[in-house]
Amino acid sequence: MKIYLGRELREANKNSAADNRMMLDRSRVLMVNIIGSPGAGKTALLEQTLRHLSSHLTIAVIEGDLYTDADAKRLRGLCAKVIQINTEGSCHLEAGQIGELLVKENLLHTDIVFVENVGNLVCPAAFDLGEDLRVSLVSVTEGADKPCKYPLTFRDSHACIISKTDLLPYCDFDLDKVTGDLQTINSSLTVFTLSAKSGEGLAKWCRWLEAHVAKKKSALNSGLAVPSRE
Repeated sequence: MKIYLGRELREANKNSAADNRMMLDRSRVLMVNIIGSPGAGKTALLEQTLRHLSSHLTIAVIEGDLYTDADAKRLRGLCAKVIQINTEGSCHLEAGQIGELLVKENLLHTDIVFVENVGNLVCPAAFDLGEDLRVSLVSVTEGADKPCKYPLTFRDSHACIISKTDLLPYCDFDLDKVTGDLQTINSSLTVFTLSAKSGEGLAKWCRWLEAHVAKKKSALNSGLAVPSRE
């Protein structure tokens, strides 16, 4: 029975994700799902990203966490809207939760919706939210084995950010090995090396996001369908 229940939940989530993707496509809104372990630097990345992009793009953030709104408080004032979801024990966000907020919070009139998922590399990888882009983080402080230990997360991502690169001189982290492992797992993965503290790599990351915003708007203006992740 547990197996069937799991299948039913995943099927329901898949249907909700398809609905979300349809709404986002019709509204020309780019949604980015950010996945990473606790302490990988997801919120710090968003802080700096919002500072760079909010002057010319309308941005909303959905913050997912087990408890507290500590991360949401860090981001308020840096973009148009920040909404907190406390899962109170659930290890991931689900598409139905996101779809409800897209409508209720009027997020379909923004340029980008960032979703900071609950902090881990396992559960969030199995639940499509209807996002255009899935971005995974692995920090140099976590160790070089994370891509090989959690390949599903990186296999289904569009980009991976190797974060906290300012700490490379102080960590036993083989950057070349990790980059190679990521490309073996997902040869189409875009890899960024980035430090939210020093700003290294931030401009390249922001240009990548801007290009995807422009691409989505251009595709919809020309009547072309925006490809979804399968």
